[in-house]
Amino acid sequence: MSTGTEVSVVLPSYNEADTIQHTVETTLETLAAFLPAGAFEVIVAEDGCEDRTPEIAARLADADPRVRHFHSDERLGRGGALERAFRAADGGTLVYFDTDLATDMAHLEELVESVRSEGYDVATGSRRLPGRKQDRDPERGVASTGFNTLVRLFLRSELHDHQCGFKAFDREALFALLDDVADEHWFWDTEVLVRAQRAGYRVREFPVDWTPQGDTKVDLVRDVFGMGSQILRVWWEFAVAPRITRRVTVGVGTLLVLAAVALMTVYLDPSEVLDRIAAADPRLVGLAAVVYALSWPLRGARYRDVLAELGYRESVGFLTGAVFISQTGNLVFPARAGDAVRAYVVKTRRAVPYPTGFASLAVERVFDLLTIAGLAGTVLVAFALAGLDPTSAGGGDVARSGRTALVVAAGVGVVAILAVLAIVLSARSDRNLVRRAMRAVSTDSYADWVAGIIEQFVGDIQRVAGDRGAFARVGASSVVIWSLDVVTALLVFAAFEPALATGRPVLVVAVGFFAVSVGNLAKVLPLSPGGVGLYEGAFTLLVVGLTPVAAGTALGVAIMDHAVKNVVTLIGGVAATLLLNVSLTTAVEESREVDSDETAARDD
Repeated sequence: MSTGTEVSVVLPSYNEADTIQHTVETTLETLAAFLPAGAFEVIVAEDGCEDRTPEIAARLADADPRVRHFHSDERLGRGGALERAFRAADGGTLVYFDTDLATDMAHLEELVESVRSEGYDVATGSRRLPGRKQDRDPERGVASTGFNTLVRLFLRSELHDHQCGFKAFDREALFALLDDVADEHWFWDTEVLVRAQRAGYRVREFPVDWTPQGDTKVDLVRDVFGMGSQILRVWWEFAVAPRITRRVTVGVGTLLVLAAVALMTVYLDPSEVLDRIAAADPRLVGLAAVVYALSWPLRGARYRDVLAELGYRESVGFLTGAVFISQTGNLVFPARAGDAVRAYVVKTRRAVPYPTGFASLAVERVFDLLTIAGLAGTVLVAFALAGLDPTSAGGGDVARSGRTALVVAAGVGVVAILAVLAIVLSARSDRNLVRRAMRAVSTDSYADWVAGIIEQFVGDIQRVAGDRGAFARVGASSVVIWSLDVVTALLVFAAFEPALATGRPVLVVAVGFFAVSVGNLAKVLPLSPGGVGLYEGAFTLLVVGLTPVAAGTALGVAIMDHAVKNVVTLIGGVAATLLLNVSLTTAVEESREVDSDETAARDD
């Protein structure tokens, strides 16, 4: 750090060509009024501007040694631009304020001296302290009030105004906090304030005179999606995540399963369910296990095709083992922790980089969800074309349950079709459809930042969708894989209800596709290891609502179907861990750490 520079003021700038020169000149003049010459610097943190701001900032820096200019070709986000500039600044007191000078500059000395000479670690201006009402646009006032209330309530902040763009930090205190600050845009300073209070730093909030500049309005992406999701993220990190140990998660999951079973006994006779399971044809149950086992080499082949599009070629046998291990992890550990295990396995055994492993997993998951949802939607179309009324199978609550299930699945099917079209069109088009769609609902610069995150996710999917051959292979194999999953359930169904399976085969097949699809969609929620309970509940509800099968039999089919699939998965997973010499516990723990590191690296 330079010897003479005590205060560094950073001006985060995005398309400020009309105001940046006036702002810099006013800042220099105000600082010179209370600081010694050579004791301060002004840094223009220009963040991927599309106007003349870079040229103006560069000219100002060339003309005055007290001015520095940091340029970025790409959008870093307001927080990202601030952090980059602060790390390069020379001052021990680090300051920033909005370039529109909405806060009266008469308060700048009080802001700086609060940290520089009065011993505070953080100082922030406030427009919302009790007794200090400011004139605000009504729409923005409501949004600001709601935001600050949520931060105070959920994040236990003692401050009243977290978003006032007028803050100062002690250099050492700020840098001690930055490694834990995840947001890079509008929530950045709020997160810093919250973390500073949690860490016990001295934070001062003082009233400022503030005048709105330009048009302000509630922005869907920034205010609702952006700010709301960040509050939930930090709340989860502070209040929930520390309590979610493996012991607690397994215990809660067990209690949930026991509670579900206890509630089922209110409506079902457990002995009836057990009798139905005992009476099932063991030959058909065994055949169901064989059919399900046949789907696993197809899973390995599909994963091979996905990895090939991302630039890596591996054998089907090895990749089938990797899939077995990851799915076994999902059965053993909660919150689908096994998903990340696959990236660990292909990295340690075949040197496939972690980013590629995570990307391939995302691609596969999207195809899985789209295929499952698409199968459910296809069944609805088949019902309509055949003129069938599946809800006529039962009356009263059963019929209403069936109709409700149909409505929900219809929505899922429509979303699946739209998602497939969006992915294919975006992969075939030179236009940036993600960014266009985001800008259609938001005019704020934050929309570009959010769009960039979404583009990182869909980009890997588009690489597969952009190759017609690869898209067809992965899509077709996904359909076959999940069709075999349904055939497995149908064989179990026939083991329980042979008369219905032979007498009304069209209805049984249709309901089988429908129930398995919606049951697997329910498993997407990471509420229990392997989705135990979720799958059985959704499957039973749909079978009872769409067929004349009794609830006890339907639950028996669901339990046996899921059990057959889980047993095959466990056998294959254990065999794969032995053959590949992989410790499942070590894989889960290390993949969690790598997942966090890769997420942070991508954000940087």
